Amino acid sequence: MHGDSAATFRIDVFTVFPEFLEGSFGISIIGRAREAGLLDIRVHNPRQWATDPHRSVDDAPFGGGAGMVMMPEPLFAAVEAANPARPLFLLSAAGERFDQRRAAQLAEGGGFSLVCGRYEGVDERVAEHLCDGELSIGDFVLAGGEAAALVVVEAVARLVPGVVGNEESPIEESFSDRVLEYPQYTRPASFRGWDVPEVLRSGDHARVARWRRAQALRRTLDRRPDLLRPDELSAADRAVLDEFPDPHSGPATMAGPSDRASDASPDPSDRQES
Repeated sequence: MHGDSAATFRIDVFTVFPEFLEGSFGISIIGRAREAGLLDIRVHNPRQWATDPHRSVDDAPFGGGAGMVMMPEPLFAAVEAANPARPLFLLSAAGERFDQRRAAQLAEGGGFSLVCGRYEGVDERVAEHLCDGELSIGDFVLAGGEAAALVVVEAVARLVPGVVGNEESPIEESFSDRVLEYPQYTRPASFRGWDVPEVLRSGDHARVARWRRAQALRRTLDRRPDLLRPDELSAADRAVLDEFPDPHSGPATMAGPSDRASDASPDPSDRQES
């Protein structure tokens, strides 16, 4: 299903494994948004534009080396035939780091497109002369760009107006203002002796909002000190942290990130090569 051409936000994805994506694009938030005409997502297979009898899209690299490289001809032909939404990004470990800020920027436009690499990579002329840029979802290696495409499409699509039913949800989620999202609870109020915090059952909406802000700040200070440092806290943020002290370690405003932060932060030596 390609949706209605009059949809407000268009996304084109180029992949030699369209079945990897089509199922996910037909369910949950993305599927409902396509049915409603809010998203026009089109998946294109470059093999359809291959010219040899075997529909080849890859060949051996010049200069030797292991593996195969995606050829420029099928990708250029596929993109030129589809006339996709721009900007067009190659998903690559060498690309710009994709984050919530970048997702919000893309959601403000009319659409974008992605090229999924496979094998040992994509001919450099695709990156230099066909695409408008490159995106990376992190410092690790995948077999291809399809999993990364799912991440980028969902992160951007949920910020498109109307895609998420509750318009406040994207605003309150992690990274929207450089802090992680606060903890969430639902029924039952007590489960195996673990109780939902009293403030969430109080009915005092202003107090709930302050508690949530305090939890979001403390969680960010503890787990992601790269996003927020104690000396960056505003007076209002310090006040809510003091109002709702951490029962395990005391007020977060009096100390830096807890020891858990160093445990949660990845050691550069543990990272896989891009």
